[in-house]
Amino acid sequence: MATAAIPQAVPAVLPRHVAIIMDGNGRWAAARRLPRAMGHRAGVEAVRTVTRAARAMGIEALTLYAFSSENWRRPAEEIGGLMKLLKLFIRNDLAELVREDVRLRVLGDYRRFPEDVVALIDDALTRTAGNRGPILAIALNYGAQAELVAAAQSLAARAADGSLDPTTIDAEAIEAQLETHDLPPLDLLIRTSGEQRLSNFLLWQAAYAELLFVDTLWPDFGAEALASAVDAFGRRQRRYGGL
Repeated sequence: MATAAIPQAVPAVLPRHVAIIMDGNGRWAAARRLPRAMGHRAGVEAVRTVTRAARAMGIEALTLYAFSSENWRRPAEEIGGLMKLLKLFIRNDLAELVREDVRLRVLGDYRRFPEDVVALIDDALTRTAGNRGPILAIALNYGAQAELVAAAQSLAARAADGSLDPTTIDAEAIEAQLETHDLPPLDLLIRTSGEQRLSNFLLWQAAYAELLFVDTLWPDFGAEALASAVDAFGRRQRRYGGL
């Protein structure tokens, strides 16, 4: 379980926006001959550790891929357990987020979740809406392809009713329709557990992000692992197509 101390040193080059595909809860549990639910519970502890570490480092925005639109294919019992953990996290950690001036954001159509979960999320969003500190964005029932389809449909509808000249549609116009439109540009995308794919996560936003795939399973990814990832980011040269 991620219990490493929060690093005190701030890296010289700090990404403004870090996103993490939190992968490996099931394998972490299997390696210990524990139920998958215990892996997800350990994963929540890692969320708590990493979000605190990110705040301590001064990262402006942290986006966590918690539940994809494809995760509905999992067994109903596992989905129910994940909903319970989400409720537990909100109930236990909301006061801290409010106190630390964190603004909570949700990416994705979370209104498909059970009514009691939706109510808790709505309350958390309302209570942190006025905060001006770091942003914690949680992707819930999120899929990047669906996000891009929705952006295209919105622009197409405006073009059809004459309120938008289709020849003026550019990258900025599309970005303005995305759920991340008010977040800093994505600098660093991390995936844990050794898998090397984006799994329908922030596909547009990752166009020029630095990608880092680490073997560490998510429950073991703590403050030191985040600091190491940020340090690796600082050593890379970002050319954006130039020399």
